[in-house]
Amino acid sequence: MNIIYTIIVMLIMLFIITFSLENTAPVSLQYLVYRITIETYILLFVTFLAGVIFAGFMGIVERFRLSRTINKLNKTIRELRRDLRANEAPSIIEDTHHRNLTETDP
Repeated sequence: MNIIYTIIVMLIMLFIITFSLENTAPVSLQYLVYRITIETYILLFVTFLAGVIFAGFMGIVERFRLSRTINKLNKTIRELRRDLRANEAPSIIEDTHHRNLTETDP
């Protein structure tokens, strides 16, 4: 398994290196009065990284929301079980062996 992981990482690194070497053309970006010139591959990697960070943040928010929902549902279950136990009729245990003996005796 370790060898497969190493091969996959090496292929990804090879892709990143060849992609970077093929996309070195400068790109000029301007926003209002700010102007920046960077290489294409840097722009792509930065936007990819921003997307990964944003998606990770949204995943954390969703996990937090689901955790709160689970806690509320567990609390509701506990309350319903407590109510069920409180409203439950006491169980009557009969000794069937004793009753059978008394019914068959003359």
